[in-house]
Amino acid sequence: MSDIVKFEVVNKIAWVSFDRPEKRNAMSPALNRKMMSVLDELEFREDVGVLVLTGEGSAWTAGMDLQEYFRDTEAQGLKGIRQSQRESYGWWRRLRWYQKPTIAMVNGWCFGGGYGPLFACDLAFAADEAKFGLSEINWGILPGGGATKVAVELLSFRHAMYHAMTGELVDGKKAADWGLVNESVPLNKLKERVEEVCKVLLAKNPTALKATKDAIRRVGNMDYDEAEDYLVHMQEAANSFDNEGRKEGMKQFLDEKTYKPGLGAYNRNK
Repeated sequence: MSDIVKFEVVNKIAWVSFDRPEKRNAMSPALNRKMMSVLDELEFREDVGVLVLTGEGSAWTAGMDLQEYFRDTEAQGLKGIRQSQRESYGWWRRLRWYQKPTIAMVNGWCFGGGYGPLFACDLAFAADEAKFGLSEINWGILPGGGATKVAVELLSFRHAMYHAMTGELVDGKKAADWGLVNESVPLNKLKERVEEVCKVLLAKNPTALKATKDAIRRVGNMDYDEAEDYLVHMQEAANSFDNEGRKEGMKQFLDEKTYKPGLGAYNRNK
């Protein structure tokens, strides 16, 4: 099981990879269990500031392993099905609310169930050559496991309908145009671009980053008054948890005049 997910930490970036290239990184129950343990190991490590999720070989992930995730677990009855669902949905849910900023670096194929971790990551960057698809319609089911919800959350109504009903592939450029990912760049520039974004995030206050990413996910289903109330209390909680960081940022702006919040982050090394 040790070779189905791998990671390394370099300069405060945890590079986590799906590592089943011979299966286009399809997610099996064993991979899902391993991914949860890797997330556990990295979440509160002091030498990790950002987590990047990518794939080995030509794929990010082809989605759920049809043999191991579906056929083999269905043979175990409802108990097996529910267990495999908990293991996959569990680490996707964990990733959505992860302590550190997360980035999906989509280097190749991203199908079906792969939309779960794609949406779970805070940011997403793709290779122009990457291929995205909700292929479930092509083998007789609807896009389950949250995939339909991801399409509705990230795409316009018409794009979501077309994407899910036709099963046609879109490349990285179209995925960026549609909003599935933040940006698309040539594959040979992808890691460089993701590293640039990681450096930007690593310069920010980590407490503020966690509060901000949680707020973005929470307020989408609130009306304005609910969101305003939630954000007021979240700001108070963040201030009390990391008050020294806030004070330092305000001092550098108001007293020392060494930076402007709209143009960059305060110096956290002072």
